[in-house]
Amino acid sequence: MNSLKLYLYFFITVIFTVGCKDTSKKSESTTSAPTATIDSTQNEANTNLLQEEEEEEEEEFQLTEDNAIDFFFNYEKTLKSNKVKITTNLGSFTVELYDNVPYHRANFIYLTRKGYFDFTQFHRVVKNFIIQGGNSDDRKTGKKRTNIGRYLLPPDTRKGHKHHRGTISMPSSEMDNPHMLASPFEFFIVVTDPGSYHLDDEYTPFGRVIEGMDVVDKINNQPVGEGDWPMQNIYIEKAEVVE
Repeated sequence: MNSLKLYLYFFITVIFTVGCKDTSKKSESTTSAPTATIDSTQNEANTNLLQEEEEEEEEEFQLTEDNAIDFFFNYEKTLKSNKVKITTNLGSFTVELYDNVPYHRANFIYLTRKGYFDFTQFHRVVKNFIIQGGNSDDRKTGKKRTNIGRYLLPPDTRKGHKHHRGTISMPSSEMDNPHMLASPFEFFIVVTDPGSYHLDDEYTPFGRVIEGMDVVDKINNQPVGEGDWPMQNIYIEKAEVVE
């Protein structure tokens, strides 16, 4: 009888010991898996951070007074198109840019491809004279200008182009500017028939409207308030290079 009790006690002790070891192993197995998952997430986060930093470095280039002319000299050589379509909330028109005014042509196409003109406005309308675009009272426009850079363009008035009706030209900067350097972010289109020739030799014609002059006239006929600003905003919804 005592032998039977001793045998049962020994048998129960062995089972309990094995069971404890199995439980310990299961606990260790259960807690090890999440560690690998956390490491994977951290690696993905680090990779994404590096990619974002690389993209920011690529976007850091800005045009300045020192690099703008060299940049546009080289950029113009890569251009195969000389037409830009401008779509407004009053309709669309297309301009053809002159090949022999290289810096202004390159600048206009560059800004178009950067999306600068999108959602800017025709902010100045002088009846039977001009419509002027490329500016806005929206802070986003100022931010886009800051991101692109701060620079001016030299006048290029001796290429034989005059301010005929439909000519697209570039206004001078409002900065202290004795040499009439051009403001690169804005442009105006002559509406006067047959033209506004008193502007010759002062501003740089760099293209002409070849389609949609009726839309230009429609913009010019909009009512304006103080400072020739249209009573109702006239937006450039999209500017795109015609390839």
